[in-house]
Amino acid sequence: MRTILILFILFTNYLSFSQEEQGNYAEAASTFMQRYNMGDYGAIFDSFNVDMQKALPREQTLAFFAQNVNSLMGNIEEMQFARIDNGTHIYRADFERAVAEVVISLTPQQTINGFAIKPVNASDIPVLKRNVTPMILPFNEEWFVFWGGTTVEQNYHVDYPDQQYAYDILMVADGASYVGDPKKNENYLVFGKEVIAPCNAKVAHVITGVHDNIPGELNPEQLTGNTVVLETENGEYILLAHLKEGSIVVEEGQEVLQGEVLAQCGNSGNSTEPHLHLSLQNHVDMLQSTGAKLYFDRIMVNGEIKSDYLPVKEDLITNIN
Repeated sequence: MRTILILFILFTNYLSFSQEEQGNYAEAASTFMQRYNMGDYGAIFDSFNVDMQKALPREQTLAFFAQNVNSLMGNIEEMQFARIDNGTHIYRADFERAVAEVVISLTPQQTINGFAIKPVNASDIPVLKRNVTPMILPFNEEWFVFWGGTTVEQNYHVDYPDQQYAYDILMVADGASYVGDPKKNENYLVFGKEVIAPCNAKVAHVITGVHDNIPGELNPEQLTGNTVVLETENGEYILLAHLKEGSIVVEEGQEVLQGEVLAQCGNSGNSTEPHLHLSLQNHVDMLQSTGAKLYFDRIMVNGEIKSDYLPVKEDLITNIN
């Protein structure tokens, strides 16, 4: 169920005190974009200096761009110079399926000795610490927290700023999430269960048309799969991901009430088995967001009533009717 969104490689750079784009960097950025979009990753490797080539050998470079970058974000539609930071030139890159920063550092010999691709976090967007809008759980019945909490041990999402504190939630019975053949989605207890609005909100973004995976397989080209993003009146965004194909019954701009059905739980996107990925963020676009802690107003946790509670790994949770 893990989704990897941060792609990063960076080595030493040479200092520059100008804040204007230098001609050699403009040429390097243009050449990189052309080679990347052509799939000529070998030529990108050839533009690395010796230290970069040692740190990231040719086969790893090819795999990095093909599997970790292009399959996730697609080709680059536009690159614009943004700023200089510690001698590196930083470009805003509009990919087909994401927006990211491309960081480039050049040696005096015009070879690349520093490179990074990383998510954009807009500095003018306030970072949320937690929700202020009261929430119910976005489902009926009792569900199981597979990943949740504020430590890496409880929740691997904590390591990823754009989805830190996110939850992966499913259903279990007798210690298992499915009955019968594990290669069939319909054998998973949570598959097809209703996903409901955790609060009154506006539907800010919808993604549809993504097939449900065969359990055990991934679709990294569509990270969140079929998705609904809600916006509260307090400027909070709630992302509900990996929804069942064809199950979303709301549309962008629609106002929904707490408890209203949005979709069904599925196994679409970068997901290995049916589950709900749930996160609170400060921007409608996950790749530009900083995740925040999502508390629930009053719920049942392992048979006990909890108020203003943040579920953690292995909790059994349900709404109180």
